[in-house]
This record gives sequence, C-alpha cells and structure tokens, in this order.
Amino acid sequence: MASRMSVLVVEDEPLLRFDIIDILTDAGFDVHEASNAVEAIGILMEHEGIRLVFTDVDMPGGMDGIKLAAYIRDRWPPLKIIVTSGYRKVALDEIPAESRFFSKPYDSDKVVHTIREMLAH
Repeated sequence: MASRMSVLVVEDEPLLRFDIIDILTDAGFDVHEASNAVEAIGILMEHEGIRLVFTDVDMPGGMDGIKLAAYIRDRWPPLKIIVTSGYRKVALDEIPAESRFFSKPYDSDKVVHTIREMLAH
C-alpha cells in the first residue's frame, strides 16, 4: 500500500472512540477522530484524503449519526460510510445506499475486513 487509507471515527464515548482508533491504527489506517457531527464535518472539510466515515448513531447535538451519514452522502458522495449503534438496530433503508451497519459490541476483525473491502472498490 503506497499510502495509508484515511478513516474518520465519529464517536462521543471516549473509551469506545479510543478503542476503535487503536484497532484501525494497528490495522494500518490513518485515523482522524471527532466526538460529534459538527466536529466531523469540520474535519471532512479540512482533510480531503478521508475515504470512509465510521460513525455512531447516538451523539449529542442536533445531528445524530444517521443524519450525519445522509449529510455526508449529499456533500461528499464518494465517501464510504459505516454506521454503528449499541442501542438500536438500524435498517439499511435508514442509511445511504452502499453504507454498512454494525451493532455494538462489534467484532473488530469484521470491522477492519469490511473497511478494507469497502475501500477496495
């Protein structure tokens, strides 16, 4: 891999955010982090190289992860999106086409495999 693939993790729970950041960093990804949708949008505007957003559904503020996913798809259509939640099952018709959903607790190996698969296309 000539350059590391860049991923943005959006998670308001610090321990969960640090955990997935460690997993993705160890897997060779360049990882950016945000604790809410507003931070995430700012990071996406600053860093053109981000190729995938891994976002929690339940976050503080006016925009949850599902609304963030829709906003990202409208503003940055090529970005891949993974939505995750520990509190509810998200139907695929609630998130943008070609996005994926993981229930918490998720299998970190499966998450890494899915991200690699999504970024290969």
